[in-house]
Amino acid sequence: MKGMANSMVKFRLSAFADEYSPNFDKQIEGLQKNGLEMIEIRGVDGTNVSDLTLEKAREIREKLDKAGLGVSAIGSPIGKIDINKDNMAPHLDKLRHTIEIAKILGTDKIRMFSFFIPKDEEPEKYRDEVFARLEAMLEIAEKENIILCHENEKGIYGDTPERCLEILEKFDGRLRCVFDHANFLNVGAIPYPDGYNMLKKHITYCHIKDAVGNDIYPAGKGNGRIPETIDDIKCDFEGDLILTVEPHLTAFIGLDKLEKVNEKIVKPFTDSEEAFGVAVDAIKEIIG
Repeated sequence: MKGMANSMVKFRLSAFADEYSPNFDKQIEGLQKNGLEMIEIRGVDGTNVSDLTLEKAREIREKLDKAGLGVSAIGSPIGKIDINKDNMAPHLDKLRHTIEIAKILGTDKIRMFSFFIPKDEEPEKYRDEVFARLEAMLEIAEKENIILCHENEKGIYGDTPERCLEILEKFDGRLRCVFDHANFLNVGAIPYPDGYNMLKKHITYCHIKDAVGNDIYPAGKGNGRIPETIDDIKCDFEGDLILTVEPHLTAFIGLDKLEKVNEKIVKPFTDSEEAFGVAVDAIKEIIG
């Protein structure tokens, strides 16, 4: 039986506000309207965060400071490339540029991935190559005091709890974990209790979306058992833990570019602003 909840845990809510609007000024409006204090930046005025100019990043930082909003992490596409077809050298240059953007925006965390693996091949065949590429990325990030945070994404090497754990143990604290319930459900894994208990000591923050199979739902409305996960976090964690809301409840500009795997997105809402609010309210209700 679980012990009493740890009163020292403080949940801090962030969000992918590009799911509220592609327009960055509207994103700020959406964060403020829904009572959020942080953003995980991914899309800015139709441009991926890793493709922003440094001048644009400074402009964004000025707007965030004026609005009193912080940046929880950079929602980058780093590592979201085909392990066979895509050249790593320019991708490392993109990482270097993204690190400069992170510094300007005032965060030390960059969300990243462990490379798309051919569907008809065993992921383990690519283990050594995945590890070598991650090592190269970590060496660049560590010199700049940047923390790389691995997300479990469908189709990459680390898309199951077992392979996530393999990666995280290989790099022994150098690489951190972004825990996403829905993405585990998308590959037939059990995010709670199995995935959570396997990965909890590596979790740096969570992406909040729920699912039934490939259909995306607000937190607590799918099969991810997010409320139970939150109850365990209250016992297992101390200090701040960021929960980044990632609605995926209605189509929004740029989704086709972000998702390599075409998920079926549940669309019960009139627009992205409504869907964003429902997703935020769902996790607020769970954390109390």
